[in-house]
Amino acid sequence: MSHRPFPGRRSVLRGSLAASAALTLPTALGSAPAFALSGRPKAGWGVQTGDVTCDSGLVWVRSDRPARMIVETSATESFRNARRWHGPLLGADTDFTGTTRLRGLPSGEQIHYRVLLADPDDPRRTGEPVTGTFRTASARRRDGIKFLWSGDLAGQGWGINPDFGGYTIYNAMGALDPDFFLCSGDNIYADGPITSSVALPDGSTWRNITTQEKSKVAETLAEFRGNFRYNLLDDNLKRFNAQVPSIVQWDDHEVTNNWYPGEILGDSRYTEKSVDVLASRARQAFSEYFPISTLRRPGGRVHRTVRYGPLLDVFVLDMRTYRNANSTDDQTTDAQGILGAKQLKWLKGELSRSRAVWKVIASDMPLGLVVPDTGDGKPNIEAVAQGDPGAPLGRELQIAELLRFIKHRRITGTVWLTADVHHTSAQHYQPSRAAFTDFEPFWEFVSGPLNAGAFPASALDNTFGPERVFVKAPTTSNVSPAGGYQFFGEVDIDGHSGELTVRLREQDGTVLFTKVLQPGRVGQ
Repeated sequence: MSHRPFPGRRSVLRGSLAASAALTLPTALGSAPAFALSGRPKAGWGVQTGDVTCDSGLVWVRSDRPARMIVETSATESFRNARRWHGPLLGADTDFTGTTRLRGLPSGEQIHYRVLLADPDDPRRTGEPVTGTFRTASARRRDGIKFLWSGDLAGQGWGINPDFGGYTIYNAMGALDPDFFLCSGDNIYADGPITSSVALPDGSTWRNITTQEKSKVAETLAEFRGNFRYNLLDDNLKRFNAQVPSIVQWDDHEVTNNWYPGEILGDSRYTEKSVDVLASRARQAFSEYFPISTLRRPGGRVHRTVRYGPLLDVFVLDMRTYRNANSTDDQTTDAQGILGAKQLKWLKGELSRSRAVWKVIASDMPLGLVVPDTGDGKPNIEAVAQGDPGAPLGRELQIAELLRFIKHRRITGTVWLTADVHHTSAQHYQPSRAAFTDFEPFWEFVSGPLNAGAFPASALDNTFGPERVFVKAPTTSNVSPAGGYQFFGEVDIDGHSGELTVRLREQDGTVLFTKVLQPGRVGQ
């Protein structure tokens, strides 16, 4: 498969954005547009594509006013013999965002597209087209697949810093020309305000671009929407979005730190204390700002399977919506767990039906790394492992059931990818080292953050026998992006041998660790 070159680095955040590293954007750029705007519709937030398959894909755009979304596709950048797709009318009910599904596309081909925004009252009046490109998944195994994954963007107060070049990690990722990018959650930090400057340990200053919606924790729908718009002020990210499709999942910070259904917040920063209310608003904004196939209909969901040709199925999990309450997680029975019973049943069924060589389980939280939740002063657990190295307890019971199922159904080629913990590592899970032994060996790879605080390596829980084969993490907490420790991972599946190669990379693309896995095996 031929791979397109990624454009060279360009100056980011031009003009008035680059003029000041501590710029507060006017409210008009961060709020719903007025209906009295003059001129033609504009798409200043770029374009993006998502959930691309062998013959389909979703295209996203946001307008600055009411407009009809029109997408044109072509095999060439000249747009000769372009095919036209009529999309939705973009209005205030979706914050002027919209998604159009493209169907019947050729497999394994480069698709060039442009989005036009038309005046609803005069379709001849259209704004300047915004262009993008993506490759459909190939139906031919020999073409191979390359994709990237990471998570955690604009966390812990580290936002878009023009002095630093903005979100520069997207340039390194784009240079690898991946088929798609898997974002493993924490696409925003709705609970993390961005201030104009932060003092660094060496005496220098980190300067952020700021907006009104990022000045406090997000509570209203408008504030959640503003959090997603904030990231789209970065030219690196917008350029990456226009050239690399995404598969997006969510975790906690799209709503608030370590949230679970039914939680009532004790955080004094919030006037709205019901997490269920906040999650409903966050979910709406999340569905508006990403092209996700299963969220486009009523009652939609985040968890889904994206089938990427004969070599790969991606099983996108949702470890937020259906989980039980965070607790000490040491109960001896737990039917709900972190996935919920229905999602676990769905995952088992999807894994059983999959005929792909590789089955990537996209998990928004790690399995054997202890992630505590001490927000209310109690020693609660946020993820799966609780630090007890013995037989499965709490949420581990559900994971044990899944791992047992994979073994006894002889499901081949499973690999776990995750983020969340703000460092990068590779864990090998082995029954001979474990308290629970009824599973086949497997690998879990961790990456991130993209642009957030970096943290020391998490402790391991021996219930499933993890061995940390590689780790890179700071020794102090909340290291800024200027201090390094920003990471992404790469998965490269060879079309001839079927081998899957994982590379853990840091911010500039340097390879830190490589592991090659063989196809057709239940465990390895």
